[in-house]
Formats: sequence, structure tokens, C-alpha cells
Amino acid sequence: MNWTELTNEAQIDTLIEESKAQPVVIYKHSTRCHISAMAMNRLQREQAPDNTKFYYLDVIAQRPISNKVVEIFHVPHESPQLLLIKNGECTYEESHNGIRMDELMEQV
Repeated sequence: MNWTELTNEAQIDTLIEESKAQPVVIYKHSTRCHISAMAMNRLQREQAPDNTKFYYLDVIAQRPISNKVVEIFHVPHESPQLLLIKNGECTYEESHNGIRMDELMEQV
């Protein structure tokens, strides 16, 4: 799986535009949480949909960006958390042990 790391707020505008042409996933990850590590490992073991772009957000290192994601997409902050963005809006959100590639693929 190819991840694009979110490291600045301008990337949020970029991914919103990208979501108008293809689904975009934001995976919010805490490097201090074993559940985050487990969820990310589970995602990486599965085949990702070809037509979807994946972004990785380290919520510890990039707290302001994480807060901006919460504000823009009107979702509560959680980590780990997976957001599916289509046409500039969050159409699916899941967290913790509910993060599964097969469920994401159903939503894509």
C-alpha cells in the first residue's frame, strides 16, 4: 500500500480536490497506541482498492492537521480512525477495531 503522509494543512485542500476524481482515505494513526499499530498492520496486509488514494496522518506529530481534519469533515477525533472522502465530504468513518479493508472496499 502506498501512503502519502499528511504533513501540512495545504494537503487537505489537495486531497479534497482529489476526492472529486477518486475516493481518498485518511488514516489517523497514533504512534503511542497499540490498537493503532494493529489497525494499520491489518490494513497493510490487505489489497487496497486500485482507484483509491491513501493518506497517513500521525496525530501525535501533526496535531494541528488532525484538528483541521476534525473541523473540515465534522467528525469526532479518534485514533486510530479511518475516513473515506468522496466529492470533498466524509462519507464513511470508522475507528479502532472497526477499521477493516473489506468494509472500506464496500464503501468505495
